[in-house]
Amino acid sequence: MRIKDYLKIESATDLSRSEMGRLGTAILFIVGVMVYTGARFAHVDQLFLLVAAAVIGAYMAINIGANDVANNVGPAVGSYALTLTGAILIAVIFEAAGAIIAGGDVVSTVKKGIIDPADVADPNVFIWVMMGALIGAALWLNAATWLGAPVSTTHSIVGGVMGAGIAAAGWDIVNWDSMGKIALSWVISPLTGGIIAALFLFFLKKTIFFKTDPIEAARKIVPFMIGIMTWTFTTYIALKGVKKLVEIDFLNALLIGLVLGLVAIVIVRPMINKAAPNLENNRAGVNKLFTIPLIISAALLSFAHGANDVANAVGPLAGVVDALTNAEGGSSKVAIPLWVMVIGALGIAVGLALFGPKLIRTVGSEITELDRSRAFCIALAAALTVIIASQLGMPVSSTHVALGAVFGVGFLREFLETRLSKVIEDVLHSHEGEKDFSLAEQVLMSFQNAPPEDKQRMLDELKKMGPEAVIDAAERKQLQKALKRQLVHRASLFKIVSAWIITVPISAFLAALFYFVLRGMMLP
Repeated sequence: MRIKDYLKIESATDLSRSEMGRLGTAILFIVGVMVYTGARFAHVDQLFLLVAAAVIGAYMAINIGANDVANNVGPAVGSYALTLTGAILIAVIFEAAGAIIAGGDVVSTVKKGIIDPADVADPNVFIWVMMGALIGAALWLNAATWLGAPVSTTHSIVGGVMGAGIAAAGWDIVNWDSMGKIALSWVISPLTGGIIAALFLFFLKKTIFFKTDPIEAARKIVPFMIGIMTWTFTTYIALKGVKKLVEIDFLNALLIGLVLGLVAIVIVRPMINKAAPNLENNRAGVNKLFTIPLIISAALLSFAHGANDVANAVGPLAGVVDALTNAEGGSSKVAIPLWVMVIGALGIAVGLALFGPKLIRTVGSEITELDRSRAFCIALAAALTVIIASQLGMPVSSTHVALGAVFGVGFLREFLETRLSKVIEDVLHSHEGEKDFSLAEQVLMSFQNAPPEDKQRMLDELKKMGPEAVIDAAERKQLQKALKRQLVHRASLFKIVSAWIITVPISAFLAALFYFVLRGMMLP
């Protein structure tokens, strides 16, 4: 056997061992949940159902960690503000803290009011509906993670509850008004996030990156951007992250955020003035100023996500626990016990640590190229969009918002570069027959809406083409092709959007299927 073939075999076996190690660790966690639940509730009549529900809830939490958390830390990793290991560590700590400290005190067992539990009078049927919903949603999340598609865990569990509910009690059980709002959010969430992120990035480009002295411009602008970030994230955490600990209305949250934002400007301004002389006077130098804000935003997004989305994993589990331990059966709202919340928090942490890197890379680097200023705009847009949507009563997915912001940043870059190439094309077309680039270079360097490195790239392309760059109508397409770049990976765009569209239907189908399986197993 040749050495090259031997090394290939070794590489393949190393990968296999790594996969088996991750799978083995996840199984150990699930077995631990099984043992704990069995020991704690040995007195419950239908203990096997409770243990099964706890195991399914743990499996769901692992898949939420593997798929959904990437949206919080992916941009920071893609922009190299954080290493992958550092991002996972921060996300694990803050996701778990958010879930345990500030996780939902009272959560609807029928997420977003999708079904009316009064229509499921039999407690056993209610239990099968909740378990079917968890299994269906978890399996779809597992498949989406394997495919490298970030999807909404909230929409997954909504689809699961809907599908199992329809299987149990027919189409009339579903609140179709709520489903209509959720379907509308598939469009509104990413568009809003993308527009806000693009506006923030365009503002930074106009006020900093398109200037001849970007560091001097950054000294004036960046403190205010950090102040806006502080204002936004304080409001976001007050409304979405600590609602279990303290109830803060929107106006007070806004005022608290404003005060802390102004304090942040006062603190940050002298720090930036001190750092500015030591930075390169280019885009890379300016980007270094966004490193710490990006790390903080990743931590805060993770905390808020843990506080809110842990219910996706353990809300239905809490409903099963209530139905099995409460003589009155499952109610529309139940308090989530601490041990159930801990299962959700640890499951999210385990899933993120073991299987999260794949989706973190997808969000951070496979859709569009991110630097720290772009990642900053994405994080800020994600928090701001959720605040606006919550005040308007719109159900939005944090996953859709964050991914929409990533796409918005990428498409803005394409738009600006297309404008730049159009300027070059128009100049050359209006001066056909001139065999030099002096006029094109003069116009290009005076054109404001592009950073210097993009202008230089365009000129390099022209010089490679030689005199033929001075075009007639027949050569116009050749020039357009030479200067145009796709800065958003289209295959990733189509894969993610397709996964979003089928999330609710496929989760519903799987949940209905498993409801019938459970029903067939349990009925005499």
